[in-house]
Amino acid sequence: MAGKEKATVDHSPAPTGEIQPLNPKLTTNVTQPNSDFNGNIPQSGVKLINMSEVEVEHINWLWYPYIPYGKITVIQGDPGNGKTTLILAIAAAATKGEALPESKTAEKPINVIFQTAEDGLGDTVKPRLLQAGADCSRVIVIDESEKELSLSDARIEDALTRTCAKLFIIDPLQAYLGADVDMHRANEVRPVLKKISLLAEKTGCAIVAVGHLNKGSNHSQYRGLGSIDIQAAARSVLTVGRVKGDPHLRAFAQGKSNLAPEGSSIAFELDPARGFRWVGAHPVTIDELLSGKYDKETAAQRAQDFLIAELTGKAIPASDVFEMADERDISDRTLKRAKPKAGVRSFRKENRWFWTIGSDSDESPEQECQQMIAENSGILGKTAESIGITGFSPHHEKQGCQDAYTGNLAPLPPSDKTGDAYEQG
Repeated sequence: MAGKEKATVDHSPAPTGEIQPLNPKLTTNVTQPNSDFNGNIPQSGVKLINMSEVEVEHINWLWYPYIPYGKITVIQGDPGNGKTTLILAIAAAATKGEALPESKTAEKPINVIFQTAEDGLGDTVKPRLLQAGADCSRVIVIDESEKELSLSDARIEDALTRTCAKLFIIDPLQAYLGADVDMHRANEVRPVLKKISLLAEKTGCAIVAVGHLNKGSNHSQYRGLGSIDIQAAARSVLTVGRVKGDPHLRAFAQGKSNLAPEGSSIAFELDPARGFRWVGAHPVTIDELLSGKYDKETAAQRAQDFLIAELTGKAIPASDVFEMADERDISDRTLKRAKPKAGVRSFRKENRWFWTIGSDSDESPEQECQQMIAENSGILGKTAESIGITGFSPHHEKQGCQDAYTGNLAPLPPSDKTGDAYEQG
């Protein structure tokens, strides 16, 4: 075409030993890489973030390591396994600032927003909150009588701002995705979850979504009903199930934890006569919950075998033993119960407690007894409370060892109570 010069390239091979230069007309617009990049990104049409300018954020927790503030947590399980009762018990504790199982300290009371599409407020939700001891003045519900709520609804942010709520519960998640959202399509679910996730970060509110399980997979991460993006958006996923061998016992196991090491499974009781009651750490695993194959004797035997294998002929710091057991999904409670059956002895050396089977130690029987009492202080204290004894101190120097061996849980004066400090070392 007249007025335009067509670039040509000589494709003939270069003579041996020579390098054929590029046609300069083809390289005039090639941007050369900047080898002197110093971290300053030039201005252009695309918005970029330099990681050197990003501040490290500290994660705050409603319940470590299960429910983080400012993030999404999913609680999932089959119908009738106690998901709603569980989250209402958590909400009740939050409204009163009470410590939850395995928590070290209590927190300040917080406001809670609870949205449900399945249970009546007056006949189900309020009675369960009262049974759990909630401060109902701190529990709020967004009125859906005139318009149904969805996770894309601006009323959620307005409610969180007005009430300063730090826990927002959605039960069930599938009912609040929106009428036009197919929960099985990732491209439809992802934008909704992204929006609510950003809202959680903006407000610092813990968002807990309750969901059902499907029946099509044996893997815990694929058991959640709907798109896998629901699991991906959550920073923590808790699976609720029945514990085989006890018709009233339930537990949840943590199947996903992005912000902290996975926590122990936590058991709770749903007794028709007594209602909800926390049991505490439990050795059941998530696979055992889903399959219904948990065997109490198997868990105890597994802990006993672990102790024998690791401690025979050698002494290991007690704190290290607990860490090793945790890596094998053996709970502290199961480990302590297996300790005497495995023949484990304790001794103190250089201000540290050691566990051993068969190795020599310099401990006295009194030292071993005191360590045993320290380890089981929580169990003994709860036993005393259950039979009406108050002020019990398993650390009491004068009669602690005798009580531990004879079962004589005599009450002690409140001034003697030293707390339930737990020694792992």
